[in-house]
Amino acid sequence: MSKTKHSTVPARVFFTADTHFGHTGVMEMSKRRFGSTEEHDEALIAAWNAVVGPRDTVWHLGDFAMKSSPERCAEVFSRLRGRKCFIRGNHDRDRVLDLPWSEAPSDLQVIKIPFADGFQPGGYQQVVLTHYAMRSWPHIHHGAINLFGHTHASMPGTCRSCDVGVDAWNMRPVTLAEIVPWLQASPAEPEEFEIRRRQEAERAREAEQA
Repeated sequence: MSKTKHSTVPARVFFTADTHFGHTGVMEMSKRRFGSTEEHDEALIAAWNAVVGPRDTVWHLGDFAMKSSPERCAEVFSRLRGRKCFIRGNHDRDRVLDLPWSEAPSDLQVIKIPFADGFQPGGYQQVVLTHYAMRSWPHIHHGAINLFGHTHASMPGTCRSCDVGVDAWNMRPVTLAEIVPWLQASPAEPEEFEIRRRQEAERAREAEQA
């Protein structure tokens, strides 16, 4: 009798932000079309679990919940699939920070993800994770990208930075496979690219005059 072969889905890394579980005000502020916070929260949980598997990792870049009790935060957290890591947002208090995140919450993380189609050689993409968008970040001139939240899709990114909040991505977490094509299509450059070009042009002029 032949053994049944079970296919293994490789673990993936997702990014999201600004879920604001339990927050009535965010529905009006961000034009989220729900009739109640319960409907809002259930829709976000369903959208998360529709794409995230049990073995996947999700980096949440801040503002997980607002005006929710510790018990409600814990209930929502327990229903979300995957290994969950956290970057602190401006609305996050102990009821969120004390949840059983897979890594201690922090304000900034630099991670490397296996990804062959990014902006760096060697089959990896370096990602700088923050709640607030950065104007400059570590290794920006070596292909690193900045993923952020906070702006609720109101501030455009650049060819190396992107808002990964739920308002920017149809209420769900996203992967680099979705983010990188968006970055590649963006005509906007980080300011530091132009600064580097000016510096290089100035050095070239000085070398010619020497």
